[in-house]
Amino acid sequence: MGSDTDRSVPACVEIYADGACKGNPGRGGWGALLRHGQTEKALYGGAAETTNNRMELTAVIEALRALKRACRVSLHTDSQYVQKGITEWLPAWKRRGWKTSGGAPVKNQDLWRELDAEAARHQIEWHWVKGHAGHPGNEEADRLANLGAQQAAGGRG
Repeated sequence: MGSDTDRSVPACVEIYADGACKGNPGRGGWGALLRHGQTEKALYGGAAETTNNRMELTAVIEALRALKRACRVSLHTDSQYVQKGITEWLPAWKRRGWKTSGGAPVKNQDLWRELDAEAARHQIEWHWVKGHAGHPGNEEADRLANLGAQQAAGGRG
């Protein structure tokens, strides 16, 4: 990893990512807010039949995918599944051939593989924030995720 004076990696991008699901499984949405200086970009989407964990992962994947080049990223999620998965569990899953400690296949392996590949392009600091606690970036990501879920429902709230 480069230092703060490393010119090969641009300044930090702040990302807030969240997922939502109406029923689990059910229709879901994901949302992400990206900030670089005074510039903000909002992203969201949804799926008709999904799970909350898949939407949480998709939010992070799509946010990282939106970055045009390698960046230092400060990534905020209210999902302990995502935060612990990427920082604690993923290396062991890979060593065990994408199996859990109990020998079962890792759930959402397709998305974990995508996240692993996207994360490898960047220098990421992972932060867990408490959901629905008034944190402005997280609240906006939640609003976007709910827009995605609404869109997945064909505009019905």
